[in-house]
Amino acid sequence: MAELAHPKAIEHLPVFITAPGETDLLFNFVVIFLVVAIFAVGTFYLRLHSLPETLAHKSHKTQYELVAVLGLISLFTHNNIFWIAALILALIDLPDFSSPLSSISRSLERIAGKVDQSTMAEPGGMATDPVASEPKASASQSSPDQSSPVQSVEGRA
Repeated sequence: MAELAHPKAIEHLPVFITAPGETDLLFNFVVIFLVVAIFAVGTFYLRLHSLPETLAHKSHKTQYELVAVLGLISLFTHNNIFWIAALILALIDLPDFSSPLSSISRSLERIAGKVDQSTMAEPGGMATDPVASEPKASASQSSPDQSSPVQSVEGRA
């Protein structure tokens, strides 16, 4: 039993060769290293993949949702063009079209008389009613053929 090695083998075997029945330390190290490396590469890939969403998080809701959808499409289809489009869209600041359009809409409704102006707050923070600020004429002073400007606008519409 003193002669375990083959007669043609060298006297000093390398460290990574284990004797029969002993634990293979190199194998254990490689297994642990591969598991850690796979988790690290996967985490890096997913963080890199979510980069456009992270950049678009500070932008408008619509832009963020569009970037998120493009990112998911690129993740599931493995088409890199969707990820590139999401990254470019996240880096570009889209102009705010909804605020001016809603302001125009409110102004047009106010001109047409469709909105009660007593419920609308002005930019100064005070709600004013132009009809309430005008002096009201009593029924005896107004003639039936005279109508208020609000009634004439509603009559034409």
